[in-house]
Amino acid sequence: METATLIIVLVIALALFFDFTNGFHDTANAMATPIATGALKPKTAVLLAAVLNLVGAFLSTEVAQTISGGIINEEQISHDIFPEIILAGLIGAITWNMLTWLLGLPSSSSHALFGGLIGATIVGVGFTAVNFGVVMSKVILPAFIAPVTAGVIAFTATKLAYVLTRRYDSKPDGRDGFRFGQIFTSSLVALAHGTNDAQKTMGIITLLLITSGLQSASNPEPQTWVVFACAITIALGTYMGGWRIIRTLGKGLTEVKPAQGFSAEASTASTILASSALGFALSTTQVASGSVIGSGLGRRGSQVRWRTAGRIMVGWILTLPAAGAVGAAAALIVVWLPVWGVIIDAVLAVVIILFLFMRSRRDEVTASNAMSEVADSGRAVKVKRNPPPTRRQRALARDEARRVAAVEAAAKKAAKAAGRSENRPKDGGPR
Repeated sequence: METATLIIVLVIALALFFDFTNGFHDTANAMATPIATGALKPKTAVLLAAVLNLVGAFLSTEVAQTISGGIINEEQISHDIFPEIILAGLIGAITWNMLTWLLGLPSSSSHALFGGLIGATIVGVGFTAVNFGVVMSKVILPAFIAPVTAGVIAFTATKLAYVLTRRYDSKPDGRDGFRFGQIFTSSLVALAHGTNDAQKTMGIITLLLITSGLQSASNPEPQTWVVFACAITIALGTYMGGWRIIRTLGKGLTEVKPAQGFSAEASTASTILASSALGFALSTTQVASGSVIGSGLGRRGSQVRWRTAGRIMVGWILTLPAAGAVGAAAALIVVWLPVWGVIIDAVLAVVIILFLFMRSRRDEVTASNAMSEVADSGRAVKVKRNPPPTRRQRALARDEARRVAAVEAAAKKAAKAAGRSENRPKDGGPR
């Protein structure tokens, strides 16, 4: 009994650490753009994101119930082995999160979690224990649909923002004011992230408690202490900043202006909040990236860096199988060596985490150098106080120049004619 209790405590600790990595891994989704445009200072931005993630975690539990009662068929899994399966799945998710953080790759923490759990369950129990129908309908399909939907919304919003603020009189268009709007929209994204991502860890812990007999299966609602623990942990992770990924998104998929950032963040927040209400466990990273691409396509003259987008998409594709492979390997150790396998898995997890963390210290990225490196790269999000004129403004300027030139030419011609008439001799005068 004591061994089983220790395993449960260990699994909960790993779940909360995953929640922590989820926080700093996804901070960039809300705050990279407002930090780079100067709408918010770096430390202020991550503090604001942390507070809003904390608040958002208490707003809904739909996603938590989806994870704990949908993807895995708990009734087909022995209660004696299920904590070990969750342990293996979390190791797969944490390993992928830490690796992609080290590489500065904005990958999906959600898919890492799902992949780790699915891989561990298949090895430990079998394919029948995974509800692939739910995986397809509430994980994979939304992963394709949500970024496209968010991109279309951001594209439309960006077009509308530029149409409404367009000026034809060569005066400033006031688009720098969207910086203030970014504070609101980035806050909304952070709040939406809390409502969606914190609940995934709640769902994992609830799943553990149900299969261990510590919570009734008829009540999949997360317990109060679970909600508080997950909310606080993801908030702390968010405050850490995840500066490597902020730097990556700062270099960006496109050169984002304040109007684009406002539109992209509004699109991201609305998509994630809607998915939380419907119980879809979306990847905030994928939705945010789709929104940024849509906003880039929506601004005339903007270029989307498709090579960067392609690398990010490859990471998305690899996330589910890569985390699943690590989770499966960890589960295989547990299956072969039940008690010792848990110890070996735990030790390996600590070693991997420490190795990746120490490796990151070689080229540390912090709040003080993340944005400066972005600026030096020439790809940072910049806002020019005097933006270049639009084609319409240039055409009006040319017409005005022609009109002025015509008036000046007419004036010169009139003056010349007047001069000739004054020099002409009068009638009767000397010739």
